Amino acid sequence: MTQPTFFVEENKIIERLFESGLDMLHLYKPDSSPMYAERLLTLLPDNYLNKVVVHEHYYLKEEYRLQGIHIDDPSENPPIGFRGHVSRTCSDLSMLKSMKSRSSYVFLDWVFSNTNIENVQLAHTYEQLKAAHKHGLIDRHVYAMGGITIDNIHAAKELGFGGVVVCSDLWNKFDIHNGTDYNQLLAHFEKLRKKI
Repeated sequence: MTQPTFFVEENKIIERLFESGLDMLHLYKPDSSPMYAERLLTLLPDNYLNKVVVHEHYYLKEEYRLQGIHIDDPSENPPIGFRGHVSRTCSDLSMLKSMKSRSSYVFLDWVFSNTNIENVQLAHTYEQLKAAHKHGLIDRHVYAMGGITIDNIHAAKELGFGGVVVCSDLWNKFDIHNGTDYNQLLAHFEKLRKKI
């Protein structure tokens, strides 16, 4: 998942991540102008656009032939008449079954402690997550999100998640305000890929 803010080297880093094997990118820029999202998309090679999922400005999906849309609000429905890939974010295990039936896949939030957010109470215990996997709620269509690091990817796999959503653990390897050398970020991505 992208950083929530746009920055100068972003298109170059995203292109290099795709070249290095990134399967999918979620373009997450809450409350941003669509103009900036369009600018970023025009800077990416066309052959990677079908691996991008947009969290806002859903019209971009058709305009740029993106993979799909992602709905962060559990009460929101896809646009009327929308056909195609829809993924969702869910933070409540009791809603997971319903969310999965209406989505290509679901991000289950607050799986691990997020060290960047103070005083976060995790929504689920490890035992609850194990039970959810045992009962078929957590499967390959559910991705772990929240506090994902290189150190807990293995635990997410053991809990039966189909994938992980990496954000801070990757982007913290690059100073978006002053950085120009993103080799440390790319090297960290390679380490993450080996764990997945």
